[in-house]
Amino acid sequence: MALRFTYSQQLIVVTSIAITSMSPCVAQDAPKRATEQKNSGNPTDPPLSDQQAPGTVSGTVLDQSGAMVAGARITLTREDQSPTQEVFSALDGQFSFAHVDPGPFHLRITSAGFAPQTSSGVLHSGEAYTVPEIALAVGANIFEVDVGLTQVEVAREQIHDEEKQRVLGFIPNFYVSYLRNPAPLTAKQKFSLAWKQTVDPVSFLLNGAIAGGEQALNSYSGYGQGAQGYGKRFGASYADFVAGTFIGGAVLPSLFRQDPRYFYKGSGSKKSRVLYALASSVICKGDNRQWQANYSNILGSFAAGGISNIYYPASDRNGAGLTIENGLIGIGATGIANLFQEFVVRKLTRNVPKSDSAGP
Repeated sequence: MALRFTYSQQLIVVTSIAITSMSPCVAQDAPKRATEQKNSGNPTDPPLSDQQAPGTVSGTVLDQSGAMVAGARITLTREDQSPTQEVFSALDGQFSFAHVDPGPFHLRITSAGFAPQTSSGVLHSGEAYTVPEIALAVGANIFEVDVGLTQVEVAREQIHDEEKQRVLGFIPNFYVSYLRNPAPLTAKQKFSLAWKQTVDPVSFLLNGAIAGGEQALNSYSGYGQGAQGYGKRFGASYADFVAGTFIGGAVLPSLFRQDPRYFYKGSGSKKSRVLYALASSVICKGDNRQWQANYSNILGSFAAGGISNIYYPASDRNGAGLTIENGLIGIGATGIANLFQEFVVRKLTRNVPKSDSAGP
């Protein structure tokens, strides 16, 4: 039985081909020779044992019920003129600052829907400092928006920037945000984004390539061969793409008030980023900016799989079994696409915002 390709799978396939086609870089850096530290003879130089080694500062952000708070912004400042550091809490509420110089430090923790919280401490040389658990109190749901613009206007400007994002300069990459705290989308904006994704010329080309591959393999043999068979395969592939985009990216997100975009993390350990990318296929941000079950993607994958049974050849349908199988494939494909977004696609995407790009 042939598998049906979703748009996420199309992006993975095309990106993978582009990566493998690139000429490999020739390593030119020779190994560096180890050098011994020599005594300068200056009696004022401090002995090696007196040098201060950097340490780490880590902790966990919770709410008053004890639930983990993901996506909280933690800012570390120093009393001296050291640069400010900033990270975001992971899905388990944890955060960590590396290479922090010893001395007093101050933390400021903010998250939408909670009152700001502060914490202070003193880091000793080489210490792994753990901040006591930070419990955020419920506060006003304040959104970070540009002065003089409404939230809808800010979202419109951000979508306009997202519509310029293209992998390798031509593949649409509209459904990912590289901003720290983007404004939520209205229902109208969700439908507008889905429409622009489906009518983009590259979307027609990708579905045309998929149809050509299916014709070469004689997938869905009930469609036959020749121009008529190709036309039917192209129509089915494009219908799958449109149904998946509108149901999972506009209809259900509007109904459940969820954001259909992937929020690039870009910070933290490799393991935390992998878990975040995979988890984002089944959890998402609501329009209230709180994490919740991703009903839009889960139900959308099954709905698109069920609808496709209407126009695929009878010999390639098996009712509920095929719908469930294609739904699970769609959810898995979203997780794989998120991994590509987190570790590969950003490097190949043009017109990515040059600032405000770390963590959701």
